[in-house]
Amino acid sequence: MSCPVHHDPDPVVDPIVLDPLVRDLRGETRRLRDAGPLTHIELPGGVTAWTVTSHAEARRLLTDPRLVKDINQWELWRTGKVTRQWPLIGMIDSGRSMFTVDGAEHRRLRAKTAQAITARRVEEQRPVVEETVARLLDALAEEGADGRPVDLKAVFAQPLPMVVVSRLMGVDPAEHPRLHRLYEAFFSGLTPQDERLAVIGELDVFFARMVAEKKEHPGDDLTSALLAAEDGGEPLTEEEVEGNLKAMVAAGHETTISLIVNAVRALCGNPEQRELVQRGEVSWEAVVEETMRWDSPTPHLLMRFATEDVEVGGTVIRRGEGLVISYHAIGWDEAQHGADADRFDVTRPTPIRHISFGHGPHICPGAALARLEARIALPALFARFPALELAVADEELRNLPIVTQNELAALPVLLGA
Repeated sequence: MSCPVHHDPDPVVDPIVLDPLVRDLRGETRRLRDAGPLTHIELPGGVTAWTVTSHAEARRLLTDPRLVKDINQWELWRTGKVTRQWPLIGMIDSGRSMFTVDGAEHRRLRAKTAQAITARRVEEQRPVVEETVARLLDALAEEGADGRPVDLKAVFAQPLPMVVVSRLMGVDPAEHPRLHRLYEAFFSGLTPQDERLAVIGELDVFFARMVAEKKEHPGDDLTSALLAAEDGGEPLTEEEVEGNLKAMVAAGHETTISLIVNAVRALCGNPEQRELVQRGEVSWEAVVEETMRWDSPTPHLLMRFATEDVEVGGTVIRRGEGLVISYHAIGWDEAQHGADADRFDVTRPTPIRHISFGHGPHICPGAALARLEARIALPALFARFPALELAVADEELRNLPIVTQNELAALPVLLGA
């Protein structure tokens, strides 16, 4: 069963329809940029919302207290025009966590996570990342022996963040294939909604059991730390810990896969810049940040809701309407990044101050871990395989059918001598 088409009342212009199959993300990004800093879009299922594509306006709106995460403020939800049968409902109504509340409650939930995912705890993952990268590079070499093409995503980029985030949170390694299967079905635009709702239920059960086990037998992991984080007031409930973990595993896993894959794709498509990096004239940090800006792993983040009318450059987001943050288009903002903002350039003369990890109170809590993984994985990959190249033409690469994720289905490469 699919959600019937329902539009917000009286859109200013016909909305830009986001392709649920994501067949031309870059072309879609240009259309959004051309439409101005705020425009109407149509999401899968025929649901319309506003989206912001301006860096400056996004920074302002992401800190505007009139725009909240509470789905009960959404007119289409309150009136029953959007239901649990909407394909993207799991991206908004995902249980109680720091990702779905605002204000004092958000500060309480996020503070507990900050106590648990400290800079020290992230840095402690470095040996795990290095060991996992080395093992996966050996697997790549074996798969690509004798000049055979190998899918870099499946063999290298995909397992790395799952191993790291699972180790951080105390997930049993035997559960990695199951979790990957569940999250893949959850995100895919081709999954029937009844099946997706069943997946959400299975994830709920998985994390509830995991939290119960960690409460009974705590260990040196993030889940146990969240359950024990009691400084500064009331501790988190088991439901709140489960909500935080479910979202953090999804975000931490998917974002890092795309960051690594997109960086490799960009470097293979820009050999002169790649040579500068491999010679050490440009840092791998610059590669990571430029990839996040130019080819954001999260093209569209759902969703905030207006508790009162909010004006943006002469246009009004009316009370009860939804706002999507289109990070891919924001990264191409010429006012922020120059006239060539739609071009990948690790030598960009101005600092790359992107907001692809978010901005304001809800900025991504796992950004430091994603950066750590990419800054270790990418130089190790190109040091081991300096002649690595795409096994197909860049235009043959295809995205997965996920409007909220910028993720290639595969990245076939040749490893070279």
